[in-house]
Amino acid sequence: MWRESGDGGEPTRRAYLKYGGAVVTSGLLAGCTGGTDSGSTADPTGTAAGTPSEAETSTATAESVTETRTATAEPESEPYTVSMAPVGEVTFDAVPETWVANNGSWADMGVALGLEPPKAVWLTSRYHTQYYDSIPGVSVDRSDMVSLYQDGVSKELFYELDGDVHVMDPHFLMNRFGGWKESDIDEIDENVGPFFGNCIYAQHYPWHEDYRYYTLYEGFEKLAHVFQRRERYAAFESIHDEFQQNLAPVVPGQGERPSVAVLWGVGDGPEKFYPYIIGEGTGFKHLRDLGVRDTLASTDIRDFHGSRAAIDIETLLEVDPEVLMLRGYESKSAETFRNTVVEFLRNHATASELTAVRNGDVYRAGGLYQGPITNLVLTERTAGQLYDADEELFDRQRVADVVAGEL
Repeated sequence: MWRESGDGGEPTRRAYLKYGGAVVTSGLLAGCTGGTDSGSTADPTGTAAGTPSEAETSTATAESVTETRTATAEPESEPYTVSMAPVGEVTFDAVPETWVANNGSWADMGVALGLEPPKAVWLTSRYHTQYYDSIPGVSVDRSDMVSLYQDGVSKELFYELDGDVHVMDPHFLMNRFGGWKESDIDEIDENVGPFFGNCIYAQHYPWHEDYRYYTLYEGFEKLAHVFQRRERYAAFESIHDEFQQNLAPVVPGQGERPSVAVLWGVGDGPEKFYPYIIGEGTGFKHLRDLGVRDTLASTDIRDFHGSRAAIDIETLLEVDPEVLMLRGYESKSAETFRNTVVEFLRNHATASELTAVRNGDVYRAGGLYQGPITNLVLTERTAGQLYDADEELFDRQRVADVVAGEL
């Protein structure tokens, strides 16, 4: 399906990957690699952890490669090249049919483009397909989807999946645990299919400081080029622009916004929390778009990514934010979340003194991995929680039509 750049011979499974001078490091970094998004985990720094990683901004270099653009017809029959840091230029002789995604951000982009779901994501438990429930006719069955991380990630699994393209940042794979080297990436690229992706959900990894990040819609546009669904991307871009216009009058002035603390709660009876400072990356897009006033940003409490440390309820009470936004509970319904986590806090001797608990302003903070559809759903949901917005802020039927290819 692919051929090496500049190869005039027969097509091969090999795509040309140019790493553009980015430094590839394979050392083990502290961070989460496993677990579920259920709030029942112990320590997000270990392999059994349930916390994600986002925040912290880093300086990125400009992308130096160019992208081959052709007519808007979908799909193209001629070879085409798409570029993205850190992999550089990837040339496709035909549109990929099967794929593997790093996480729910990319998987959701695929849904928006009307693709078949990816064969695998890093952890299926963190791909929250219930967000599609409000979109008519749109659903994803995860029952046959595979988790890439299974107490490590094996090359054999990539061979079994046999994806035409792997939509993930190869640096992520090499740096999340001590199992993969650059030679392993090259082997899968050579024998199975190329890597094409960037770690867009977080902006705190040291290994990502040598090449640029992409916004959600920049990454989405790249993926649309890979799958030759650029007209659907353009339609979603229009939906997003209209959504931003609808959102503007909902967001009150800075002085009228409640103070919010974003935390990862440990377990259904949380007595310690991992603090998150709202930063860049798609994992915080809904909160940034809503202009959330971050309580923790003005305190001495260090962000989880810089400290790997938790805070207790007594420390949280000293800050006493007006609203608690808790991550790690997206697998629970709003009702189950209230009946377990919120109920525990109400009955806790210290937590019950928190302003947010007394006033009933404790909410799920949204998933780590946001694509174009899930971002719309989460931003609208959070607008209702924080600003009492009760109207629909985007046209769900229009989203469903674009997914179906009715442009």
